[in-house]
Amino acid sequence: MTYEKIVEYVQKKAAKVKANVDAAVQVDITGEGEGAFYVQAKDGKYEVEPYEYYGHDAKIVADGKDFIAFLDGKKDESVITVEGDADKAVIVKALASKAAEKKEEKKAEPAKKAAPAKKAPAKKAAPAKKTAEKKEEKKAEPAKAEAPKAEKAAPAKKEETAKKAPAKKAAAKK
Repeated sequence: MTYEKIVEYVQKKAAKVKANVDAAVQVDITGEGEGAFYVQAKDGKYEVEPYEYYGHDAKIVADGKDFIAFLDGKKDESVITVEGDADKAVIVKALASKAAEKKEEKKAEPAKKAAPAKKAPAKKAAPAKKTAEKKEEKKAEPAKAEAPKAEKAAPAKKEETAKKAPAKKAAAKK
């Protein structure tokens, strides 16, 4: 990861977190992405700028990959070295703690979601069989119902014609 990408990554993380301490910490990246930048917490907001800050309260030295892993909560603070006021370095540790909290929340959420997901398909499977059976019954019922209607309709027509025929004969006799 390049120096610019590391600074940009820290800026994005800092934009999502509220600062609870006023402090300035310089971060010296070693190895890949080597360079220095500072993180300042003031008035509840973070500011991350890509240059050294000589008036810092503390200085953190870390390898670029390890520092990113630390911020993501994948590695603990043993991968960073703090020089100066360690209490002021908590502003950078706060960025990492937010990542660790989110990581813990994500671990807890899938366990909660997995249990209901297993129950849902079982409930859906049973009604599917019932609906299939009901559809078969409905197909069978109209066929039975139509046959008696046809029988009843035929005699009714014969009676009507039979009634009309004598009426015609009676009219003809007059």
